[in-house]
Amino acid sequence: MKILVINCGSSSIKYAVVDIEGERSELVIKGLIEKIGVDIKSHEVALEIIIDRLMQPPEAIIEDTKEISAIGHRVVHGGERFKEAVLIDEEVIESIRSHFDLAPLHNPANLMGIEAGMKLLPHIPQVAVFDTAFHQEMPAYAYLYALPYRLYQEYKIRRYGFHGTSHKYVALEASKILKKPLEQLRLITCHLGNGCSLSAIKEGRSIDTSMGFTPLEGLVMGTRSGDIDPAIVFYLMRKEKITSVQMNEMLNKKSGLLGLSDISSDMRDILRAMNKDNPRAKLTFEVFIYRLKKYIGAYVAVMNGIDALVLTGGIGENVPLLKQRIETEVSYLLRDAPVLVIPTNEELMIAKESAYVIQKSLDKRGEK
Repeated sequence: MKILVINCGSSSIKYAVVDIEGERSELVIKGLIEKIGVDIKSHEVALEIIIDRLMQPPEAIIEDTKEISAIGHRVVHGGERFKEAVLIDEEVIESIRSHFDLAPLHNPANLMGIEAGMKLLPHIPQVAVFDTAFHQEMPAYAYLYALPYRLYQEYKIRRYGFHGTSHKYVALEASKILKKPLEQLRLITCHLGNGCSLSAIKEGRSIDTSMGFTPLEGLVMGTRSGDIDPAIVFYLMRKEKITSVQMNEMLNKKSGLLGLSDISSDMRDILRAMNKDNPRAKLTFEVFIYRLKKYIGAYVAVMNGIDALVLTGGIGENVPLLKQRIETEVSYLLRDAPVLVIPTNEELMIAKESAYVIQKSLDKRGEK
């Protein structure tokens, strides 16, 4: 079956078509539509362009939209409700909408893509694949914050975790490389890109992850601060005389690699500056590595050892110095566990999860 994968941002759509037949899967095409709201009127128009590309030369991978078995949508936040991918109906749409305040930069855009898909291709089933789903089996002691418990009960303030699709994909790939079932492994997966997160995966389940209530918590990232003392927020708001909106902007868009280095949010630029003996670039890289090592150490302790550590994402896959430093400086923790570099493939994972949901739905109809 051919699965169209849609990943909507506020002004762009990443798309891919994956052909899946049993255990076989093949990426047929992938692409990007940008400047939605500028050169392109809406997500609906952007999806029309994508469909046209799929049916016209030079791609011409389908003759009719009926050849598409499903559309798999990336949805960032599914809250506590969704532990796996689901067929999209009105109830699912309302749930995605109810989490707008938890993922204001992502869920609204994700929903625009879903609504465009349902309008333009109403005969094709749509599947939601949630970034948060893989982490929803974490134990309560790992996801609860030490705040008044009523805040969890009333507002669902807890650790949710993100990048779940990527963590799940590379964990499955690691099990193939290690030739051992995922259910028998203890893995630490490190998704390191502009956004960064770790997951402690034990017996196939994410039992802890570094991102929290939002993607701001955890590691140093491109423009996000990661972990800080919460009191800093109130102190800076008084000293700088800034609003909560401005404070949020600072922590999410002006911190991390960019804020520390004053050079760039891109690790490639930091590395180039390091090669020119830029002291701030060197310091920024050391902070990044130090935070990463702390989390690795914590997750080794949580699982009482590991069978492998996995690096993925733009930084994890493309910075040999990072792998070298990790192997050298935490070797006493890793013991004989290898450090694997595995390219992530979220599009393929979304397609596989969508195909599974569709097949399960077809099997249920067959039973009836």
